[in-house]
Amino acid sequence: EMQTTNHAKLGNGIIKDGEQEDVRVYLDLMNETGCRSVLPFNGMLTADAYLWAKYRDDKLLLEKLTKITQNSCDSSLGYYGTVANQCVIKNSLTLKDVKIFSNCYIKGANKLKNLTINSSEKEPTQIGEGVELVNGIIGYGCHIFYGCKAVRFILGNNSNLKYGARLINSFLGDNSTISCCEVLNNLIFPAHEQHHNNSFLIASVVMGQSNIAAGATIGSNHNSRANDNEIQAGRGFWPGLCTSLKHSCRFASFTLLSKADYPAELDIPLPFSLLSNNTADKQLEILPAYWWMYNMYALARNNWKYHNRDKRIRKVQNIEFDFLAPDTVEEIVKARRLLEIYTAKADLKDNNVNQNVKTDDQLAKWGRELLLEDEARIKNLEILGENMEKSKRKVIILKTHKAYHAYGDMLHYYALNNLLDFMNKNSEKSFKDMCKVLEDGYSHDWVNFGGQLICKEDVDKLRFDIGTGKLSNWKNIHNRYNKLYENYPLEKQKHAFSIFAQITNSRELTTDLWNSAIDRAVEIQDLINKQVYITRKKDFDNPFRQNTFRNKEEMEAALGDIEDNSFIQQIRSQTAEFKKLAVKIKGKG
Repeated sequence: EMQTTNHAKLGNGIIKDGEQEDVRVYLDLMNETGCRSVLPFNGMLTADAYLWAKYRDDKLLLEKLTKITQNSCDSSLGYYGTVANQCVIKNSLTLKDVKIFSNCYIKGANKLKNLTINSSEKEPTQIGEGVELVNGIIGYGCHIFYGCKAVRFILGNNSNLKYGARLINSFLGDNSTISCCEVLNNLIFPAHEQHHNNSFLIASVVMGQSNIAAGATIGSNHNSRANDNEIQAGRGFWPGLCTSLKHSCRFASFTLLSKADYPAELDIPLPFSLLSNNTADKQLEILPAYWWMYNMYALARNNWKYHNRDKRIRKVQNIEFDFLAPDTVEEIVKARRLLEIYTAKADLKDNNVNQNVKTDDQLAKWGRELLLEDEARIKNLEILGENMEKSKRKVIILKTHKAYHAYGDMLHYYALNNLLDFMNKNSEKSFKDMCKVLEDGYSHDWVNFGGQLICKEDVDKLRFDIGTGKLSNWKNIHNRYNKLYENYPLEKQKHAFSIFAQITNSRELTTDLWNSAIDRAVEIQDLINKQVYITRKKDFDNPFRQNTFRNKEEMEAALGDIEDNSFIQQIRSQTAEFKKLAVKIKGKG
């Protein structure tokens, strides 16, 4: 069966002339109740969906976005589903009101209804056996195979549904893959992986570069009287095997959760952390900066991996892939202050001093002094996190001294890496010139906007301009994103300069201070180079890993030699280039 009607909407959230409002199709993102619903349209970005779903208190914005979307399509009757040139459709049961772009390949689909399927010669989309897709928009270069079910959905460019995945009331961003799992009421930013058996992701916003392991149940357990809770996870969210999380939770970027059933709501503000549920001692344990200290290979490889997997030709959604960017760096700044306060409170408690008479600023100052001393000074303190779990048990912060200094190295590396890039691209400028250009106009409040980082002031301006009608269609809104993205490198460098001024803690930024900071950045780059090698070499030196091979020669033939690892070689090359650049910039003065 293949048919089309004169009121075909082709997956767009519009109504045709003479139709009632109740036939309009919404996507209920981020919350099961529909309180954050958005109208889908062909060309919608994760940034658009986040703008619409997040700022629900901006009534004028919501009104305008509804009007803009309705006006994005002609409401007249008489627009029909079409099949473009160079398409193949075979062994399929039902197609109704579907717009299929060129070079699309469809084989063995059960039901395709009310869809737009984007496809082109360079980015063909393929749909395979047993698939049922209803009320959706499918991006360029997508692959949907083997029994997948999707209803009320958007699939970003270069994304995949495989092996029985269920995608309902959700937006899966670009460069993502889900399979064998259930994804309900979610907004998922680009570069998401969820391709293991029997995992659940329900009512969340996951901000990209994420990986959900087999058996994980994220948000399927409700802690309120209704199904109106949510989960918010920053970039790099990674819950381990069989992890169970309850609504409502919030996680800083690059949070890794060890295998556990977490019994209560969580609010984790410490980025790059490892969480462990210690049931024996009845406490939650958090190791801040875990990725930097113990898994540098995976952390550094993330940048390369996500760039390498970005096969999009139409890169409409702008994406920040670097793990050190304004969003994560601001989280680190706040995390360091929290560690200072927690350390000061632990020390005062250990000395039977009333901590309640101290302000947070006083506590942070005292904690900073303690953390800048030798680790032995605080080694025996029990440092506790606060307001991180809705329970009465302890939240233990592990290796606080090491984590604090690791965070400091991350800030230093981020700042100098971006400032050296500025000096390299502006070869005529001196250090003092750079200071004049970058010292003003920076922002410390950034929003992950569908994968693109935008400072809060620009987000507020965007919302205002939509509300007042200055931005009156989606093309204009997308052009604003692109304009902001063009300015992003300079905004990022201004932010990096503010971090540089903060970590040097000096009233006057001198050339000597600058040169000393460059030397320290080179040391950190050497550390990255060394730790990438060490963390990967652990795998090769593991005697249990060697047990499945007859001898060393068989292992090397199968797995290769660590010295031949292409990523390790790449990091070594980057380190050499970084050192050359450092020498060049120091020579400029």
